[in-house]
Amino acid sequence: MTGVPHSQVKRTLARLNSIHGRLLNLIAETDEAQFVRRPSENEWSVAEIVYHLALVEGYVIKSLEQSLAQPPQRLPLFRRLIPTRIVASRLLRVKAPRGVQPLNPPPKMELIEAFNGTRARLKTLCARHERARLRQVIFKHPFLGPIDGAATISFVGYHEVRHYKQIREVLKKLNGT
Repeated sequence: MTGVPHSQVKRTLARLNSIHGRLLNLIAETDEAQFVRRPSENEWSVAEIVYHLALVEGYVIKSLEQSLAQPPQRLPLFRRLIPTRIVASRLLRVKAPRGVQPLNPPPKMELIEAFNGTRARLKTLCARHERARLRQVIFKHPFLGPIDGAATISFVGYHEVRHYKQIREVLKKLNGT
């Protein structure tokens, strides 16, 4: 089903655009050496964080596309009320699942291009499917559990906020401020 995005989907997309732009502006200021440097052995570099975001978003898109190809499903009401906003908090640390761990990120410009490409694909997916249809697909989140497709799109934005904060922390450590 194709249609004009529901106002809530529009707000979610506006939030996605906003944080994506802020993140891109932040990393544009980093040179290649700083982009790939880890603040410590057990912390990710800016490149690894951005690569992780691109991997997660690509995984989300693939999962949603597969779910959209299936008959509609519905989560119980209590599962539809999971607040995806909690993902933005840096208080709770979660180890990234193996498939989205950022091993060997590509060079900065190639990575930014890939990251922008996944965002464009996500926006296209949202434009093709109304909110009602997105509410009828299930995404199995490793931390939140099963959430519907609309919540999954929201999760992507809050996940990016979380890692935007992480990038700021990394850059402060690298700059000694």
